[in-house]
Amino acid sequence: MSAAPPVAEPPAKSAVTSAAKSAAKPSAKQPPAAERVYTHIKDAVLERRYEGGTLLTEGDLAQAVGVSRTPVREALLRLEVEGLIKLYPKKGALVLAVSAQEIADVIETRLLVEEFAARKAVPAPAGLIDRLEELLDEQRRLAAAGDLAAVSAKDRCFHAEIVRNAGNDILSRLYDQMRDRQLRMGVAVMEANPERIADNIGEHGELLEAIRTGDADRAAQVVRRHVSRVKVLVRGEDR
Repeated sequence: MSAAPPVAEPPAKSAVTSAAKSAAKPSAKQPPAAERVYTHIKDAVLERRYEGGTLLTEGDLAQAVGVSRTPVREALLRLEVEGLIKLYPKKGALVLAVSAQEIADVIETRLLVEEFAARKAVPAPAGLIDRLEELLDEQRRLAAAGDLAAVSAKDRCFHAEIVRNAGNDILSRLYDQMRDRQLRMGVAVMEANPERIADNIGEHGELLEAIRTGDADRAAQVVRRHVSRVKVLVRGEDR
C-alpha cells in the first residue's frame, strides 16, 4: 500500500505579524489634554492648593501638566464659566476667593434642601442607614489619616445621600450644583479649625441616629445646627 500523503499543517503565525497585532491594540488612553489641565486646576482650587487670590499663568500650568498652551486656554475658559477663576488677558487667571455673599447663599440653600431631606428620610429604608454608616466610617478613617480633602468629600457625600433619598430629582440636581463650593468651604473649615473635624463627625453620628430612630424633628434640628455652624466657621466668627 502506498503511504498516505502527509496532511498539510496550517502555516505558523509570523512572530512579526503577532507583534504587529499586539502593537496595534490600543493602550489605556489618557484623557484629552484640556481635560487633564481642567482636572489639575479644579482639584487644586477645591483642595486649596491654589488659594483664592493666586494668579495662575498659562506657561506655568502648561509646564505643570506637560501640555501646550492651547489646552490650558480651553480649560481656563471652562473654569471661568464655573466661577472658580477670572481671566485677565496677557496676565493670567486669578483664583477667586469665596465671598461672604457666596457663603451666605450656599448655607441658606443647604438649610432649605437638607432640612427638608432630613424629614423626608424618616422612616428610613435599611439601604440608606447602611450607606450612611459606611460613609461615617470612611470619614473617621480619613480623618485619622489627616486627608482633609477626602474628609470634606465624604462629608459632602453623607449629606448628598440623604438629599437623594428625598426622592426629589429637582432638589438633587440643585444640591449637586453646589458641590464645588461646598468642597472648597469644607476644606477651608478643616484647615482653619482642625479640632472641629471630630465634632463634625460626631454631629453626623447624631443625624444618623435621629434618622435611624425615626425622629424627623430631631433630624431637622441637627441639620440646622450642623449647617449653620459651617457658616460661622468659614467666616471666622467662631468663639
